[in-house]
Amino acid sequence: MGIIGDVIDSARTAFGFKDTIFYKENSDLQDRYDALKRLNEEYPNNEELMSAMYFIKKGFEGENEIAYQLKKSNIGMYVLRDVKVKYEDLTAQIDYVIITPVFIYYVECKNLVGNITVDEKGDFIREYTINGKKIKKGMPSPLRQVEAQREVMKKIWNSNVSLFSKIFGTKNFENYRRVLVVTANQDTILNTSKAPKNIKYKILRADSLIRQIEYDIEHRNKEVDYFDSRKTMEERAKAYLELSIKENINYYEYYKNKFCNNIQTNDNLKDRLIDFRTKRSSEMNIPAYYVFTNEELDKLVEVKPKTIEELTNSNILPDIKIKTHGEKIISIINE
Repeated sequence: MGIIGDVIDSARTAFGFKDTIFYKENSDLQDRYDALKRLNEEYPNNEELMSAMYFIKKGFEGENEIAYQLKKSNIGMYVLRDVKVKYEDLTAQIDYVIITPVFIYYVECKNLVGNITVDEKGDFIREYTINGKKIKKGMPSPLRQVEAQREVMKKIWNSNVSLFSKIFGTKNFENYRRVLVVTANQDTILNTSKAPKNIKYKILRADSLIRQIEYDIEHRNKEVDYFDSRKTMEERAKAYLELSIKENINYYEYYKNKFCNNIQTNDNLKDRLIDFRTKRSSEMNIPAYYVFTNEELDKLVEVKPKTIEELTNSNILPDIKIKTHGEKIISIINE
């Protein structure tokens, strides 16, 4: 079976456990996507909405790919998805916390279009194509991001453990709570050939995740020749779940306020201008299009001239309509 298989089997023999237990499986990305999808139906062709929906969907699909890989594992582990924690004024959102018999992993998931190169400085460079044009640019380091998340967890740990554990445990905190960046897009080419040796193993594709965990367990510090029991692992999972912040955010209202306020304002403005046109045509006993036509109405809502000068320069209405109705139209727009 090989060395790795023997090591993993010894862990299973110790406590007869080889399943992947999702102690927390929900992700707020699903709630975000559902809210954006609903808004997209109500406000079609809103580019900001569609863009946000696309990236949220990609992120959710990436997390699902990691979940799929973890469920195929025979190591025996507890998994929490989308863990949010807070320490004083610091917050951290961790895509996955994976609790294995030896190590705990904090995982940052990336599901990006294009290829990723990590250079000799550890910087991430992304290459992709838009409309036939090749784009090559740097991107914020997801490794530094997940390392910062681990630092928040370390502060929480230090604030809760005994002095003895703090003295003898802090130096081992990072070794036993490891960070990984996992790219979930199967089409992405990940190039870490020039990356510093100490970070190469921390950046991997989703289909290499389980192999890396098995490798870490087999190459663990031989002085630490023990494995956590299933009970201990579950207690750790429970502790992370209790630390996780429970947010009750109405994402429908959140994204509506963020992306659709202008649309709603435009609708209200259009309704008010139509009301004005109806009353004005009735008062003056003239056809409604003598006030402004539907085409002129749409242009007024789009441009929103706020002075007579702006209205004149916009060439939306002829001079006679501006002279007759302009002041009132400007008043309604400014309101």
